[in-house]
Amino acid sequence: MSKPNPTDRKYTNEHEWALDNHDGTITAGITDYAQELLTDIVFVELPEIGKKVRQFERLAVLESVKSVSDVYTPASGEVVAINQALADQPEIINKDAFGEGWIAKIKMADAAELNKLMDAAAYDLFIKEETQ
Repeated sequence: MSKPNPTDRKYTNEHEWALDNHDGTITAGITDYAQELLTDIVFVELPEIGKKVRQFERLAVLESVKSVSDVYTPASGEVVAINQALADQPEIINKDAFGEGWIAKIKMADAAELNKLMDAAAYDLFIKEETQ
């Protein structure tokens, strides 16, 4: 069973999360629910630092023993940091999707875009409806 979704972040309907760092950047990753669906993650294609991204477009690619999945960016902006540890240890996402398994930090072009995302309660309901 998935861990509870932290209430300090926003969620997409593609199962990504965005944590507002309150400095114009967000940290982005996938949810615990998403990593459970993917099963064992064996490879992460990280974005390049400096890459310009648009909300809901592809940010990264995750390869698991079951499938290959795109990770979409929760907000438009510029990639300012990536979790280099995932290059050697992609399984970190399976162990700690909401913490050490973060994927990228993005300097937001428009913080108001976060208002298009779900809070934890809405995301919990979204998952419940998706799994019925």
